[in-house]
Amino acid sequence: MNLFRSEEHIAHWLGGRPPGATLSVAKLCDLAHAWWGDRLAPDWRPHTREHNQAILDALGLTNHFWRLA
Repeated sequence: MNLFRSEEHIAHWLGGRPPGATLSVAKLCDLAHAWWGDRLAPDWRPHTREHNQAILDALGLTNHFWRLA
């Protein structure tokens, strides 16, 4: 994971290569809260792939990069 200050900075860093998946820091924060927010609950159990895919879908992370195998 790399953090960049702008889309222009990403383009410069890529040097003409096609970008992979990108998201804003705000979206990353939303993802982290949704994905890890319940880990300290006493009754926590690992999430199913379907549950995790639902998290990604609910956050609008729906292109091929975000499809869980």
